Amino acid sequence: MFLPTILAMQGLNEFHLGDLDLKSFSQDWGTAQKNRSVDSHPLRLGGKTYETGVGTHAMSECTIQLQKDATRFHAVVGVDDETEGLGSVRFIVFVDDKKVFDSGTMRGKTPPKTVDVDLKGAKILSLEVEDAGDGIDHDHADWADASISYHSKKPMAYVVSSNQPDPILAPIDKVHTSLNGARAIGTTPGKEFVFRVPVTGKMPIKVTTGKLPDGLVFDSTRRIITGRVKTAGVYKVRIDASGPGGKDSETLKIVAGKDKLAQTPPMGWNSWNVWGLSVDTDKVRAAADAFVKLGLADNGYTFVNVDDGWEKGRADNGEITTNERFQSIKSLCDYVHSLGLKVGIYSSPGPKTCGGYEGSYRHEEEDAESYAKWGIDYLKYDWCSYGGIVRNPDLDGLKLPYIKMKNALEASDRDIVFSLCQYGMGDVFKWGRSVGGNLWRTTGDINDSWGSMSGIGFDHSRRSPFAGPGGWNDPDMLVVGWLGWGPNIRPTKLTKHEQVTHITMWSMLAAPLLLGCDLTRIDDFTLRLITNPDVIDVDQDTMGKAAVRVWQEGKVEIWKRPLDDGSSAVAVFNRGHMPVSREFAWKQFDLKGSSHSVRDLWQRKDLGRKSSLKLTVPAHGALMFKVK
Repeated sequence: MFLPTILAMQGLNEFHLGDLDLKSFSQDWGTAQKNRSVDSHPLRLGGKTYETGVGTHAMSECTIQLQKDATRFHAVVGVDDETEGLGSVRFIVFVDDKKVFDSGTMRGKTPPKTVDVDLKGAKILSLEVEDAGDGIDHDHADWADASISYHSKKPMAYVVSSNQPDPILAPIDKVHTSLNGARAIGTTPGKEFVFRVPVTGKMPIKVTTGKLPDGLVFDSTRRIITGRVKTAGVYKVRIDASGPGGKDSETLKIVAGKDKLAQTPPMGWNSWNVWGLSVDTDKVRAAADAFVKLGLADNGYTFVNVDDGWEKGRADNGEITTNERFQSIKSLCDYVHSLGLKVGIYSSPGPKTCGGYEGSYRHEEEDAESYAKWGIDYLKYDWCSYGGIVRNPDLDGLKLPYIKMKNALEASDRDIVFSLCQYGMGDVFKWGRSVGGNLWRTTGDINDSWGSMSGIGFDHSRRSPFAGPGGWNDPDMLVVGWLGWGPNIRPTKLTKHEQVTHITMWSMLAAPLLLGCDLTRIDDFTLRLITNPDVIDVDQDTMGKAAVRVWQEGKVEIWKRPLDDGSSAVAVFNRGHMPVSREFAWKQFDLKGSSHSVRDLWQRKDLGRKSSLKLTVPAHGALMFKVK
């Protein structure tokens, strides 16, 4: 007897997973396919073809609203046969944020497994695919023969409730004098040095410095330190600020030597997530102006980065040329530098960039010389078409193009932060530093969905030990504010609580904070989100120890990172779809002692000494504290 007949006899209906709005599936590569694999082939597991189901790809998440009307979920899961034995995934099923099925690691040749889950009385069904901890290459995951039996209320894609109260973020302090941003900066002796002292408060504010290394001078009017450090060493420079809002002082550590750039994670803006290939000089200048107007520069944001779309071709002498939207990169650099900011640019080791523009293949030295001549301070180097030059590269093959460009950059007369972008291949976080990388992308591209952002962020605990001064894990650019990959832009799809989770996690991970939005359309919420000094201090902490997961129960997680003043930053995340209220003991934070002093970082409020924390964590939300 066929299943539909059996269900009909029981007064039930059958809902095929493929009939869901597949836009509700978020995944790190490709798009979910109805009744097909992610590569649009018939669904095949263990040699058997399945007529119905959904083909997806790690990291993947889909949440379904059941309205307490469903009875069972059934599926057959595994890595699709199209990978020819490659790939490794893990299927996880949650019902009302409680885990009810975990496939364990399933590889390309692992026999498929059957999922059979009771849904009686349930509100929410969540289907997740993880990458088994080894990257997402070939992770073609099938929910084959997947269906939900229900009475009368058809299952539908779940949307996180917008009825939750908005997160409480501290207002921007425009009164009290505060020195902000990085407390450590690296440089190569003999190469140009620029540092704009970030300070906020009621103006005018007078800034003074202690003794600077030989070769550096301080312009007190513009609050910019410039010059070229003459001798290698570690220099500690006292900086004082005073104004109507009081006084503040900090010690800036200047680390001069070989391979000393990016002592803290880069902070800035990148054009890609907002403008895509429609970027032009005016848009980049507008971003630089907004750094000053909005106070971003005075909170430590430094880099104004041009992504793909500026290139044209090559001159007869091999030099890279710019297209009509970028008449003069040097003029752009001069303008941005006049504000005390820095400029980034984009290329690929392949013949063409991801957008089809001119790459650096076999022109690494010429391009590095051009970047230095123009005044570039940062290079994002994106794998793109190099995959057509070297197919299925081994570890040495993955390293080679980045070693070539790093050597070319080092030979130039300029410090250029080197950003590796190759999507985490070959566990780049283990070797990115050894090829000269100052940061390395760890995953595929982010988008502004909960599944993409959370799937990337929460997969980083295993990578955290490899981050530190001079080399950082890069989970990709931020997706808050107005964006859209150009030319048409829109507000982020992330809810306000999801945006708080986003910035909290990136700061806990000591990740680069690279804005990807239209800075001319920033609203008050977004500005509070990206300029909170307490949160930025965690991201920029000079110890450089990235957070790791220290406790997890269901969809609630606690992450912790040590800070250079002996305290700890801790964050409580709720990846679930309903708020969670509970009391947390200090042992759950991996902290000893019966009580600790606590500061709420998002509210910028001291909570006093606590023997435990009683918290309500919003759905898809986060709370962040400093604990001593």
